[in-house]
Amino acid sequence: MNTLTWADFEKVEIRTGTVVAVEAFPQARKPAYKLTIDFGTLGTKRTSAQLTRLYQPEDLVGKQLVAVVNFPPKQIATFMSECLVLGAVADDGTVTLLQTERPTENGLRIA
Repeated sequence: MNTLTWADFEKVEIRTGTVVAVEAFPQARKPAYKLTIDFGTLGTKRTSAQLTRLYQPEDLVGKQLVAVVNFPPKQIATFMSECLVLGAVADDGTVTLLQTERPTENGLRIA
């Protein structure tokens, strides 16, 4: 495991956001959805997330989650991802979303 400094951690912008739209993403190599997430004053960002094993699209709309919002955009198949949704990844690839313990304002920084 690599060791980070406090300064390294402070560079990572992990924020709360709420999923406002979910689309199928059949062009992805691994099963995934396209998510549109509201980050409050930071605006909305789109991303691709491999959440299909545990979540249906209708389960995700309105769900608050946490994501890294300061990575550069990344091309994933035909889609440009603008953030990285965080989740716990099991050995079989199943992703369980990380969430706050109770609802918060969108855009709050995780520290």
